[in-house]
Amino acid sequence: MSFQRRIVVADAGVLINLIHVDALHLLGRLVRFEFVVLEHVIQEITRPDQAAALAHAMQRGWIRRDDLDRPDGLEVFADLMRVIDRGEAASLAWAVIAGAAIACDDRKGRREATARLGAGNILTTPGLLLIAIRDGLLTFDEADAMKATLEARRFTMAFRSFRELV
Repeated sequence: MSFQRRIVVADAGVLINLIHVDALHLLGRLVRFEFVVLEHVIQEITRPDQAAALAHAMQRGWIRRDDLDRPDGLEVFADLMRVIDRGEAASLAWAVIAGAAIACDDRKGRREATARLGAGNILTTPGLLLIAIRDGLLTFDEADAMKATLEARRFTMAFRSFRELV
């Protein structure tokens, strides 16, 4: 019996957070999802080490590259560029026309995504880590260590431990 994987387009913030905690491999192990990154987002990841980590993830098939090239997507993109940054606008426009979900940590980006896709179509870094815990890919201790690393880099989460969320 097969099932359809949920397509999720990832923005730079989520990808960089996963790179910071050496967890991009989780994208390839979360079997209910297929992750996509757009060229606009790839261009936002300018640090050589981070770009290399993303390139490695694409080579391994954990995330696939795509482009925003449909006219209807470019219209949505132009509209979104007025309120959110380029990578998030491209990702959200792609999600809108593809009927996909989006992985986004930016507050403005999530607000626009909620308006255009609905709250159930938005994943965040903490949400992805929680799914990995539930799928048996991470322990609470591993996720909490990642949380501490991200908080040291000024990405705060509104809970003390992932144990509180389960």
